[in-house]
Amino acid sequence: MGDFTLDLNDDQRSVRDWIHGFAADVMRPAAAEWDEREETPWPIIQEAAKIGLYSLDFYAQQFFDPTGLGIPMTMEELFWGDAGIALSIVGTGLAAVGVLANGTEEQIGTWVPQMYGDADDVKVAAFCSSEPDAGSDVGAMRTRAVFDEATGEWVLNGTKTWATNGGIANVHVVVAVVDPELGTRGHASFIVPPGTPGLSQGQKFKKHGIRASHTAEVVLDNVRVPGDCLLGGKDKLDERLARARERARTGSSERGKNAAMATFEASRPAVGAMAVGTARAAYEYALEYAKEREQFGRPIIDNQGVAFQLADMRTQIDAARLLVWRASWMATAGKPFTSAEGSMSKLFASETAKKVTAQAVQILGGNGFTREYPVERMHRDSAIYTIFEGTSEIQRLVIARTLSGLPIR
Repeated sequence: MGDFTLDLNDDQRSVRDWIHGFAADVMRPAAAEWDEREETPWPIIQEAAKIGLYSLDFYAQQFFDPTGLGIPMTMEELFWGDAGIALSIVGTGLAAVGVLANGTEEQIGTWVPQMYGDADDVKVAAFCSSEPDAGSDVGAMRTRAVFDEATGEWVLNGTKTWATNGGIANVHVVVAVVDPELGTRGHASFIVPPGTPGLSQGQKFKKHGIRASHTAEVVLDNVRVPGDCLLGGKDKLDERLARARERARTGSSERGKNAAMATFEASRPAVGAMAVGTARAAYEYALEYAKEREQFGRPIIDNQGVAFQLADMRTQIDAARLLVWRASWMATAGKPFTSAEGSMSKLFASETAKKVTAQAVQILGGNGFTREYPVERMHRDSAIYTIFEGTSEIQRLVIARTLSGLPIR
């Protein structure tokens, strides 16, 4: 395991520049169109697949980068291109992480490749955790999974919401309750294979931002999946539930592993990197605009009121990136988040993206408020970072609980 470094090596710089070229040449020219259409940009995902950018092999290489910087570097460049299109390209990764975090080696080898398909037949995947009455409060989850002893199948019933690629995915990863008396300790994750009867798309959401990314409800009506679609396997689940029941019986406060939380813990720094990319894009556009836009006979950047804003924007972006890189390196190095460093990175980067994009709109003035300029879209897109995969309030709760050791509510 390498030491922490702020220098990308030659290979990483080459990959970064390659992704940046795709973001600049393919994603940005199409960003406004797909934002207006509010549809999955299949042609661009196809282009990404053709060059190997949308593929299991590429993301595996970045995921196993020994420095931990492969994934955040990738996310920053893609989301610098456009957040909505980028989320369509990387959204499958959350489902893949769900399998990597909870599945067996055999399950990983079987299902993750099917999430991506290939360059000739592109597929996507969906991670389904949130419900209409269970967003931040995962303990309120109602989707049930019941084991049918006679057939060896699990039967899933419920409704999921806010699912990226929900209903259009080839593979769905669904978090469900297997023992309601155990609260979040009684959850498990399941693979729903392609074409499984009973799974359907519910409402597709028309969103404020990231509109090129498909977000919808997923309805599960007596969905039957084979027993080996339980991530981790039934023996492991039975052992975990037995420990949880014993802790509940004895009143132990020890916390068990939760299927959804295991996925989010692994992905939070990556979300922070997405936010950094959007913030950087808005800052760079505002900086160039301020150099060229003249008022009162001089560029507006000559005014401290504008120049100081840009100075603060760049400082906050760099600070956010440092937090993301630290958390990513720690995760790869196997260092525990003793101060909730993963949540710190996601919290600060998310809030930075909202603030920086708002400042960019302000610097462009009236132009910034129109769809003729991209900062308006970047500002709308930035709002999601403080909401999905754990709101800013939840991140603060996680950090406070970790620092204090107390069950702060």
